[in-house]
Amino acid sequence: MFEQYETILVAVDGSDEAELAFKKAVNVAKRNNAKLILAHIIDTRAFQTISSFDEDLAQQATDMAKKTLDELVGYANLQGLETIEPIVEYGTPKTLISRQLPDDYNVDLIMIGATGLNAVERLLIGSVSEYVIRHAHCDVLVVRTDLENKQTRE
Repeated sequence: MFEQYETILVAVDGSDEAELAFKKAVNVAKRNNAKLILAHIIDTRAFQTISSFDEDLAQQATDMAKKTLDELVGYANLQGLETIEPIVEYGTPKTLISRQLPDDYNVDLIMIGATGLNAVERLLIGSVSEYVIRHAHCDVLVVRTDLENKQTRE
């Protein structure tokens, strides 16, 4: 008998890379009869740069995240996946994806989109996927291709 994943985490942020990771995660969760944790993380560091914190801005970000998650859950359900848990979290995406959420939800696979950062951007701000690969205690699958396993970028 081969090892099956039981709980898969995929983080979405509205990027094309995250959408590819989500769609592949739906397929992997179906094949493994696994639970899919669908996380949208609102990076609270973005609000620290605003001189006067606006609660309406935070609420708008939360509402948009919930709307996005609802649409993705609908897609997953149409694909035949029933065990999906959408969550909105607040904090630093790198640490939430690599450590906190896997611990909180007993995740055994993280699926994440490859970033579109160039070498200079990675040097200055770091890649979320690179950080997750280095710090996660479970398997990490970085998605670089579409559902037909074709590269989406050159």
